[in-house]
Amino acid sequence: MAAAVLSMGSGGWLHAGLLLVWTSLALLIGLTYLSKRRHWMEQRMSITNDLVECMVGHRTRLAQEPREHWHDAEDRSLEYYFRSSKQMDRIAVLLSTLLPRGWLVIGIAGLALNFVRGNSSTGLLAVGLGGVLLAYSALRRMAAGISQLTDAFIAWQQVALIFHSGALKNTKSESTLVSGLNGSLETGEVLLDGRDLTFRYSDRTEAVISGCDLRIRSGNKLLIEGPSGGGKSTLASLLVGLRQPDSGLLLLRGFDRRTLGDANWRRLVVSAPQFHENHVLSETFAFNLLMGRRWPARLEDLEECESVCRDLGLGDLIDRMPAGLNQMIGETGWQLSHGERSRLYIARALLQHADLVLLDESFAALDPENLRRALTCVLNRVQTLVVIAHP
Repeated sequence: MAAAVLSMGSGGWLHAGLLLVWTSLALLIGLTYLSKRRHWMEQRMSITNDLVECMVGHRTRLAQEPREHWHDAEDRSLEYYFRSSKQMDRIAVLLSTLLPRGWLVIGIAGLALNFVRGNSSTGLLAVGLGGVLLAYSALRRMAAGISQLTDAFIAWQQVALIFHSGALKNTKSESTLVSGLNGSLETGEVLLDGRDLTFRYSDRTEAVISGCDLRIRSGNKLLIEGPSGGGKSTLASLLVGLRQPDSGLLLLRGFDRRTLGDANWRRLVVSAPQFHENHVLSETFAFNLLMGRRWPARLEDLEECESVCRDLGLGDLIDRMPAGLNQMIGETGWQLSHGERSRLYIARALLQHADLVLLDESFAALDPENLRRALTCVLNRVQTLVVIAHP
């Protein structure tokens, strides 16, 4: 913009061309500043590294070097550093001070020459002066911008290698892991393997689970029975990933929880916890069913919801509710009975299509007829199942 204004002033295109040459000089000085700044940064990092090494090897220096030579290496490093600093500061002064002010002198000198010769009118001189001042302001901002961009470029060079290598490693490992987890297991392959698992609550001295070994294969249908307080629900929380064992090894598809991550672990193993640990939210019936899957729901999701619910014996409930699957339920909506809630929790687990489904006393509140229907539905829809129940 300043070049366009100068071309309309008393200096004409010659004045504008001089500005472009001066701008090119500014870029050349900026590249020189980048080189000096980078060299200065390398010297500073070298001093820091040497300082750390000397601190670590301080006892070796005391034992092997004469006292009068202890600081020779530091003195040489500081000398190089101060020399680099002086060169960098000199270029920085040229960039931030001499460059814009030098242009101001040259630009006004060109206008003064035309004024003395009487070659231009007062109006053209005023336009030329405005162009010179505009260019001066732009060069000042340009000098500050070059300094900031140089620092940003050098900082990026310092971390770019680590950033790219880390991103590439994470992308490859995550893509490989996720692609491996999405495949289905053959019947009989080991899905979950636990070895010598131990867990104790912080307020108890005795372990609830001690030396537990288990192996669940794809296609297994297992029943875990035991009295209250025997550790059944605690074991379920370990398998689902809600708790970490104090000792032992727990592998899912050959990976531990740290390798898989919480999200992948809980995608592959889902549960319907005990009644008092599960909840119905004040939302639609469909939302409560699909809250562990995805939302907003698609048409095929709603169709599958209805199919699962009717298999579980909830068809009459859906037909009674005015809005069907879109009926608001919960404390401020349609009230569900104890058995209806239990089957809702079962349906919620089934709809997540996990490798392993764990039902913790989910059938306890059902009458014999609904128990038979619910159990048949679960056995038909789940490949690998663990059911926890009282004897």
